[in-house]
Amino acid sequence: MFDRVHLLRLLRSYSRPYTGLLAAVLVLQTVSALATLYLPGLNADIIDRGVSTGDIGYIWSTGGVMVAVAFGQVITAVAATWCAARAAMGIGRDIRRDVYRTVDRFSARDMGEFGVPTLITRGTNDVQQVQMVTTMALSFMVTMPIMCIGGIVMALREDAGLSWLLWVSVPALLIVVGLMIAQLVPLFNMMQDRVDAINGVLREQIAGIRVVRAFVREGHESSRFRDANLAVGFVSERVGRVFALMGPVIMMVLHIATAAVLWFGGHRVGDGQMEVGSLTAFMQYLLQILVAVMMGSFMAMMLPRAIVCAGRIDKVLHHAITVAEPEDPVRPGRLAGELEFRDVSFTYPGADQPVLSGVSFTVRPGQTTAVIGATGSGKTTLVNLIPRLLEPTSGEILLDGVPLSRMARADIVARVGLVPQKAFLFSGTVASNLRFGASDATDEQLWDALRIAQAADFVAERTTGGGEGGGAPATGLASSIAQGGTDVSGGQRQRLCIARALVAEPRVYVFDDAFSALDVTTDARLRRALQPRTVDAAVVTVAQRVSTVRDADQILVLDAGRIVARGTHDELTESSDTYREIVESQLTGAGTGEGN
Repeated sequence: MFDRVHLLRLLRSYSRPYTGLLAAVLVLQTVSALATLYLPGLNADIIDRGVSTGDIGYIWSTGGVMVAVAFGQVITAVAATWCAARAAMGIGRDIRRDVYRTVDRFSARDMGEFGVPTLITRGTNDVQQVQMVTTMALSFMVTMPIMCIGGIVMALREDAGLSWLLWVSVPALLIVVGLMIAQLVPLFNMMQDRVDAINGVLREQIAGIRVVRAFVREGHESSRFRDANLAVGFVSERVGRVFALMGPVIMMVLHIATAAVLWFGGHRVGDGQMEVGSLTAFMQYLLQILVAVMMGSFMAMMLPRAIVCAGRIDKVLHHAITVAEPEDPVRPGRLAGELEFRDVSFTYPGADQPVLSGVSFTVRPGQTTAVIGATGSGKTTLVNLIPRLLEPTSGEILLDGVPLSRMARADIVARVGLVPQKAFLFSGTVASNLRFGASDATDEQLWDALRIAQAADFVAERTTGGGEGGGAPATGLASSIAQGGTDVSGGQRQRLCIARALVAEPRVYVFDDAFSALDVTTDARLRRALQPRTVDAAVVTVAQRVSTVRDADQILVLDAGRIVARGTHDELTESSDTYREIVESQLTGAGTGEGN
């Protein structure tokens, strides 16, 4: 169970830049609350000294004061609400910013520990809940105590004989609200977990819609979503029942208290123990007290969910990042691109066996090292260690003689260009995607990279946009790309990702099965075009096809996370049974992919 300390710590930390607005809220709400408390007393004076005696002049003069006070109360209340909203929105914005920045530094291991759906929920819905309760707190944090304490003092000033009604009605209202809040805390905790679950199902179904349709699993997926949706609806319904019950109960307490004041106060007026104006003022003060308690109860209803959300946010913000920036980063004295693995092992959290064990090899500038092996042999894990997306469990990786763990992330990114196994493009244009690693690249540099990646032809012919009311069509580098690159084929997506890495001009190129969607002819042309560009760089290539790796200077054969053989294609064909099995399995024909 998350503790309310998380919420207090979060608000205390993020409210500091808004001290001026918070001070203005305190002052304005104090003035507004005092003006509200002053009005019933003026009303009582008009009744007792003006209406009862027929003094029209007193009614006009005191009424004018009431109008002025009421006008000031409205102005200060509006100004306080404006300042509170600005502060709360700013706090919410800053929390979202830091959640994003923290998640942006997460390694693949950290991402796997949380999961994408819950990180989305924590960065959006959870922050929104904290922001809403902050707005409520800033709106009521001064008004509520002043109205309660000041209302009690003013009510006793009008007539102490009815004070027992305060000591009965206020605690009764607090008890009712407290009991209902106790039911809401576990329900809100459960609700956020259910929101995570439905986000996960929905995200998975949208991302995999083609697979769902290809296997005609729409009914099954609809059933999954229905179950997740019903789970959220069930908890929401239980929360709604508590909210539905709370409103009538609070109103019942208010009406009973009002009736009690009129009944017992009427007897005191009849006995001459209090004036009619004092009775009216006392009733107004009692209502103000109960309304203040009711406002506090509304905030209290939101508080449990905000506490849960603050705990979830705090867990992200204070998560110990597994691949953290070094406190005193070291920059290599040379920019050569020499990569060395020294007895590197890696084990995923909770796994019984390591994915990589005792991996050692060196890749020098101008040399191509290929990694090949069966599915699950640890190839992708190995290449993810190079740009430090993962941290080795043991051993170390050196780049230009400096361990990656001692280098700044920016220095690693400047030297290592990764083309991941799953090609991904961002929404925007072809140019914006290619400039992702080098924002100042010229159009000529982009076209040069596209030519090497065998993508220049289809980019030059590509036309998007235009049509009725859409303006002139966008062509070439200016043509649009959908999120994830879903509007281009798999082969085109891979070639654009390769071009993106070429534009960055790193010293180490890492291709993680980056040619799998290309046909053999395009694959061969692309690798030939790469050679002049990478002549002074180190190249690490992971591939399934022997035709892709056979020209490499060094081939590493992985089996169960270990390097079982290394050498050139000819050497391994003679000396390695594992490599020979891979070659023989592909003798029946080369794998083909999309060449579009």
